[in-house]
Order: sequence, then C-alpha cells, then structure tokens
Amino acid sequence: MRWRIVDLCQWLFDEFRLAVSPQTLGRELREMGYRKLSARPRHHAQAEGAIDDFKKAFPPACRKSRATKASASIR
Repeated sequence: MRWRIVDLCQWLFDEFRLAVSPQTLGRELREMGYRKLSARPRHHAQAEGAIDDFKKAFPPACRKSRATKASASIR
C-alpha cells in the first residue's frame, strides 16, 4: 500500500496526536531510506485499452524468420 505524505501526517495526528509538517515527515522518511514513488501520469480521458491498440506487433513470419536465422547461425 502506498501512502501520500499528507495522509501519513493526518494518520499520525489521528493515532498519536502528533502534529508533523509534510516537509519534516518527508525529510525523516528520506533519512530512513524511503523514497518518493510517483505514478506515471495519464490523461484523464484515456481509455483503459487504448495503449495496447498502439503497440507494435510484428507479423508471425518476421518472428519465425528471426528464430530460424538465430538457430542457423549457432550451428
């Protein structure tokens, strides 16, 4: 599970009544070895399967000929 720093600050306050600024918490987490992860941005109107439609797919003949050439060069 991934947490945003502001959510973690709120959780610390709710659980322990400990008020910590996001900057301070981020600094402490970095010192502990944690790194910020960010998701790859996506357009808000992007369809779920749209990316798969644009991926290049080689025809089966090209894949077969590459495999044949590779095995022939090994012999």
